[in-house]
Parts: sequence; structure tokens; C-alpha cells
Amino acid sequence: MRRTDPIARLAAAQAERAQAALLRRLRSVEAIDGTALVIDGRRLTGFASNDYLGLAAHPELIEALAGAARQWGVGAGAAHLLGGHREVHAALESDLAQWTGRERALLFSTGYLANLGTLQALLQPGDLCVQDKLNHACLLDGARLSGATLRRYRHGDVAVAERQLGSDPAAAALLATDGVFSMDGDVAPLPALAAACDAHGAVLMVDDAHGIGVLGPDGAGSLAEAGIGQDRAPVLMATLGKALGVGGAFVAGSAALIDGLVQFARPHVYTTAPPPALAAATRVAVRLAREEGWRRERLSAHVAHFREGAANRGLTLADSRTPIQPVLVGASDAALTAARALETAGFFVPAIRPPTVPAGSARLRVTLTAAHAADEVERLLDALQAVLR
Repeated sequence: MRRTDPIARLAAAQAERAQAALLRRLRSVEAIDGTALVIDGRRLTGFASNDYLGLAAHPELIEALAGAARQWGVGAGAAHLLGGHREVHAALESDLAQWTGRERALLFSTGYLANLGTLQALLQPGDLCVQDKLNHACLLDGARLSGATLRRYRHGDVAVAERQLGSDPAAAALLATDGVFSMDGDVAPLPALAAACDAHGAVLMVDDAHGIGVLGPDGAGSLAEAGIGQDRAPVLMATLGKALGVGGAFVAGSAALIDGLVQFARPHVYTTAPPPALAAATRVAVRLAREEGWRRERLSAHVAHFREGAANRGLTLADSRTPIQPVLVGASDAALTAARALETAGFFVPAIRPPTVPAGSARLRVTLTAAHAADEVERLLDALQAVLR
């Protein structure tokens, strides 16, 4: 019997995806200038960036990065435990813990690795992991790789989540949720989920990739906005490459959690540490995010402007109060056609299609930033009305 060729199988799956108008395509950005980007030689106004506070090109971050690179070099050269952990990494971890109101914090190279490592360290076969159906893929993958029993509840449905927590009262249990959902932009019902975890003796873990820097006092995130501390949400993960404009991620929590992750979170133990220069730039980004509240105020004004303008034009949006403002289209081919038409009109707004979102819910994922001008938001609204008329 002839073996199946995995590469041929992969190619067949790609062909099926192309036939269904679901094929993803890598495109290179040739230049960036504020909110403008150049793709295929065309200058477009971008509404796809997660640089919510407009910090990625801030002069102070650039100078911090360059200065630290002159001091430490470009790369860390080793894993954290093998000499890659520098003073600037430790200082950044201290900043992040203080900002989020946690005892300690631990850096990871990416958010995906942070969630994989944390869930694999905390969960074992026979444990129970309960998750929102719209959680980010890395939370789901982390639970599956841990060997724990994974149960998924209907998006935002706390009653179902609570029933699932009660399905195996003897098992160690962890409930994981996005703080802000990346494709819908809505905020998880964190107080109710925390209460459910309290009632069932479960650990609450929140992935605040899209909430940190944007929500809460000083931008400390969705848990800070909800007034939920370390005692009721013991595990906080957030990324540094979105609102902070840099790169990497961290997990924050008790000393017991962080000490345990240093020992057992494989993506931390066996991955080269993030560049020290990146850590130096991130320290500046954290300071600016905390001190310059006008960035969040401007962002909120853009969100209100966009939602009011969309309502006036009859555009259908997801229920979101964050910078993620999905314009719902439905069919994948229609979303793709709309994205191409917007590009012709001078805007870069990618179409999001299954399997990233459920079938029949393709959308144009508009993301707003503090770097946008009000007239750019208004011009996008006019273009959307024309394209989706």
C-alpha cells in the first residue's frame, strides 16, 4: 500500500481553499509613513494595524532601541536561563508587573508561545480547560497540547461556561478567555466569568493582547477596567506588539506562578530570549502608554466617530467599543471583492474569512489607531458606503 504524501495532501487542501475564495495571500509592505503604507507600488491609508496607540514609530522608542542595540548588540544570543536574560529584561518585567498590579511578570518571545507555555505548564491530562469558542487559536492549541479535557462554550455565554466548569468537580480546572476578542472587538464578561471561577474553584486566565494599553486606568487592560486583581484572575497574558508597538509578550501573576513557568514553560526555557534592545524600547512604550492618556482619548473619539458614521450610512458593524471595528459582510467572496474595491479607492482593509471566523461571518476588519486623523476615518466611511452599497 502506498503512503500518503503529506505535501501533496497539503497542496490539495490549498487548492480547495482557493476554490472556496478562502486562500490567504502574503503581501509585502514596501514602505510605511504614519498611517500610510505602500503595497505593490501603491500608497494606501492603512486600517489594519494593531498599533492602537501609534507608538511603533515613536522617536523615543526608536532611540531607546538604537541605544540599547549599541550597548547589548542586536540579539540576546541565548535562552533566558543560559545567559540571554539581561538587566533590561528584568527591568521590563518589573515595569509590567507594577503596571498590571501583579507580583511578577515573565517575558516570552511571542504571545502564541506565552499561551502555549503557560497552559502546558499549568494543565495535565485529566484536568479541565473551559474556553470561549472565539478564543484566539493559541489558547485552544495550548489546551490541546496539554492533554487536558477542552470544553468550549458559546461566545460570551457565562451560564454554559459555569455548567462546563461543574461537569467534572474533582478535576483541576482553568477557564481561559480573550479579554478583547481579536476578530469581533467585544470585551469578555470578565466579572461574571471571575464569579463563575470563584464558585467552582477554577483558575481564570485572561489573554489581554488587544486590551493592554487600550482599556482600564493607565491602559492597564481589561482586567484593570473590570477591577479584577491577581487574586481573582491569577493568570494574565498580554502582548507587546499591539498597543505598545514593539514585540513579544509577557505573563503576569503571583511569584509562585512565575517561578513555576521559569521551570516548566517549555517555550520560555527553550527559546532564545527577545532582543535586549526590544526590551529597552518596550520600557519606553510602557511609560508613554501610562503617561499619555490623550492617546486613548483620541482613540475613543475615533471609535465613536466611526460607529456613528457607520450607523448613519447603514453599515452593519459588530458590537464593539474597542479599536477593532468589524464591518460585517457575510459571504467570503463578497468580503474579498469589497477589500479589493477599497484598495482601489486607496484603503488597506483586509477581508477576514473562514476559518479565522465562523462560516457566513466574513468581514472587513477595520482597526483604528491614535495615529489616524479624523478626516481619514471620514474618508474610509465614505469609501465603505460606496463599496458596500
